Amino acid sequence: MGQLRFVLSLITEENDYQREQAKAAEEAARILKVDLQILYSNNDSVTQSSQILDALHTYKGALHGILVEPAGGTEFPQIGRAVVNAGIAWVVLNRDASSLKGIRGPVTPAFAVSANHTEVGRIQARQLSALLPSGGAVLCIQGPSSTLAARDRMAGLLEAKAENLMLKVIRCSNWTEEAGHHAVASWLRLSTSRLEQIHVVAAQNDSLAMGGRKALLALSGKHWANVPFLGVDGLAGTGCAWVREGLLTATVIVPPVAGSALQTAVSSILKKSQPHDLHLIPANSFPALEALRAVHVG
Repeated sequence: MGQLRFVLSLITEENDYQREQAKAAEEAARILKVDLQILYSNNDSVTQSSQILDALHTYKGALHGILVEPAGGTEFPQIGRAVVNAGIAWVVLNRDASSLKGIRGPVTPAFAVSANHTEVGRIQARQLSALLPSGGAVLCIQGPSSTLAARDRMAGLLEAKAENLMLKVIRCSNWTEEAGHHAVASWLRLSTSRLEQIHVVAAQNDSLAMGGRKALLALSGKHWANVPFLGVDGLAGTGCAWVREGLLTATVIVPPVAGSALQTAVSSILKKSQPHDLHLIPANSFPALEALRAVHVG
């Protein structure tokens, strides 16, 4: 068969989790001795679809698999069908398997690998209960609602949150620190925001949390320095490091999934088998919930 060749299509280089996705995939490719090209779509699904089609036409019969983390609301099912019909593996990252209906066949791999985003939301709800056992008001910074991660994390949060927690949700256009800063700064300019007492800020990723924190500290003074900030992703060099430095109070560790997705794709190609349609990667709280219960809020 010769060396296997894969393309990995990611959302942006401006997000630490996406960069870790790339690193995980590159490390897996090195170990597996496969050729890997990584593309970034700059948060644009139209650009992403064009890049995938260009790669498909450029490599023609020399391409063995395409892994894609969708930048927008679509998982490109028509492109996926064309890829699988060409005998090329199709792997969707951080989405469910709903877009694979009608695409999966008996042999050519077509599957999804995702963090368990609903469980991520549940974990964040438990973190909030640990910090606010008597209840309180939470400012939630949500990622782009077109993405499954943002929707499922919010669903898990709403499902598991205590009744004595009141949520104020503001939404961001993408997953970057700049987007978090912009969304929170816009909220602060509303006259109603000055009347709201917020006890904890919970963001759907660490970059949004840091952007929101900078906006609050810049525009509202030292009061916000004592308010706990929660994030998600928990990468060693960013989210977990920010917790240790005291910039964030907690995060949810969500391991990058691109490396394990590439491993599963390669194994399935070599074995000529179809893996399960959905592989979920577990998440966990950092620090542990017991440590958060010792944090005094208010």
